[in-house]
Amino acid sequence: MSSHAAKSKTRRLIRCAVYTRKSTEEGLDQEFNSLDAQREAGQAYIKSQAHAGWTCLSDHYDDGGYTGASLERPIVLFGFVERVPARPARWS
Repeated sequence: MSSHAAKSKTRRLIRCAVYTRKSTEEGLDQEFNSLDAQREAGQAYIKSQAHAGWTCLSDHYDDGGYTGASLERPIVLFGFVERVPARPARWS
């Protein structure tokens, strides 16, 4: 077996989520807004890492209109954290 084939057999799937945030609600009512642009950029980067086993989750983790200066945001409080598996996660 070639070394490439051996590596692809042992490669682990890495499930990735895209988190987007905009600190104001300005412009969020547009058909395509900052959160959409951030999500597309994140998905494109994840896709570029498919050779390493990365795959993008389809769930949207968006905090539109919430400042990053506080953890009092819906995704932080009620969405993302509960979905993180009980095994170690890799944060990039």
